[in-house]
Parts: sequence; C-alpha cells; structure tokens
Amino acid sequence: MAELTPEANRAARAILKWSVRDLADNAGIAFSTVHRFESTGSASETTKEKIKAAFAAHGVEITNGEYTGARLLLRREPKDTRQD
Repeated sequence: MAELTPEANRAARAILKWSVRDLADNAGIAFSTVHRFESTGSASETTKEKIKAAFAAHGVEITNGEYTGARLLLRREPKDTRQD
C-alpha cells in the first residue's frame, strides 16, 4: 500500500468532502492528531494505518505514482448473467 503523506491525506479528505473532524471520527483518532499530521507530517505508523483504513472503508485509495495523491475507487455492479 502507498505511503500516506499530508498532501494525499488532504486529497482523500477532499474526495470524501470530509473535515478534519470527520476523518478523526472515522479513523478513531483525535482531531489534534489529524491536524498535526497534516501540518507537520508527523504521525505513527499505527495512526497512518487507521487513517488509510478509514479512507479505504469509504472507497478511497492513497496512491503514490510519480506524485502522491488519492483516488476514488469505482464500485462496479455485478453483471446479471441470468438468461430469461
């Protein structure tokens, strides 16, 4: 899984239209922890994993190609293979 950066974190929050408080609540961490991470980049690996899990639970993946970021994963409906 890609490394979580403050920039990717903000991008993922923007995709979900989450505030810092929304992310903190969904990740089960303190508001101040999210704020500090976005401001300084400082967070434990456990905290970063909780944040990534909260995003993943809502269909957002952290990416690190040439640049850091986030993307919304599309949910595809299963095709109906029944023949009437």
